[in-house]
Amino acid sequence: MDPFDIFKASGAILDGHFSLTSGRHSDRYLEKFNLLQWPEYTEKICELMADFGRKFSPQSVAGPTTGGVLLAYEVARQIGVRGLFCEKDMSGGRSFQRGFSFLPGEAVLVVDDIVTTGGSLVDTIAAVRNAGANPVAVVSIADRTGGKIDLGLPFFAALTIEIPSWESSECPKCLDGEPITHT
Repeated sequence: MDPFDIFKASGAILDGHFSLTSGRHSDRYLEKFNLLQWPEYTEKICELMADFGRKFSPQSVAGPTTGGVLLAYEVARQIGVRGLFCEKDMSGGRSFQRGFSFLPGEAVLVVDDIVTTGGSLVDTIAAVRNAGANPVAVVSIADRTGGKIDLGLPFFAALTIEIPSWESSECPKCLDGEPITHT
């Protein structure tokens, strides 16, 4: 089963009018938790991510809260290393808390769920570096940018799909007066 079929079978691809976490609006939404509720689908998607990430010999896997927690665990399990997560902190960025730490220069595979703007990944990569470790590659379950994202590291998404998004003032669904779902 290919990644698009997994997303469809799990009910993770939704059509409508959505306000995204980034503040932008879209007519399609990828609901990661519809996929992540199914262990067999999560395992298959994470297998693709682990296969890519393994090439970079990571010593650990790290992701941002919330969706990245489960993904860091499963990708790390498949590679055979530990999985950690970073949380939002008082500065507005992310940091590793709860006693998590890295060896100096430790090779870290960064994971995330859905890439829309890359903001969570940029913050997670910074948190890895701020903790003294070395991010070696990035993987996600889906890339909404259609492959246009550039994080300055090798990147792999199990599903690459171009889903347009708009500022609210330019959103065709808003202009048509269609009710919005906040994600």
